[in-house]
Amino acid sequence: MGFKVQVYIYDLTQGMARTMGPALIGRPLDGVWHTAVVVYGKEYFFGGGGIEYCNPGGTMMGQPLKIEDLGETQITEDLFQDYLRTQSQDRFRGDRYDLFRHNCNNFSHETAQFLVGKGIPQHILDLPNEILSTPMGQMLAPMIQQMTPSGTSLPSNIG
Repeated sequence: MGFKVQVYIYDLTQGMARTMGPALIGRPLDGVWHTAVVVYGKEYFFGGGGIEYCNPGGTMMGQPLKIEDLGETQITEDLFQDYLRTQSQDRFRGDRYDLFRHNCNNFSHETAQFLVGKGIPQHILDLPNEILSTPMGQMLAPMIQQMTPSGTSLPSNIG
């Protein structure tokens, strides 16, 4: 029996992106996405504190805008925790977080690939570059950069 894996998708702008989209990138914008992977009864995400977790739907953003089932994993929770520890010591350390270039969506994508062999929707991964390629996106980037969720960081002394 496998373990269910989901991606929780949140809009960091809480709906404001819909009205800003045409001015920002010249087309409607459904949201500025934060994602997290939900597996083994916890929601895992990457932010300025490194890899963090909370109860599903327990971030300051409340319930996700959308939940996508990614499939089931045969990977044990212990092996997954080892994977997270390794990632939290290098690639996904908190000081390496950048909202536009190395963010929660990159973490969710790579973590989903580890768990089920496929990543999160490509349009989510593509959005930061779309936004930063516009003059308005570059101007608003510092404000958007401040909108990051928080949870409980993985202990750095485990393992």
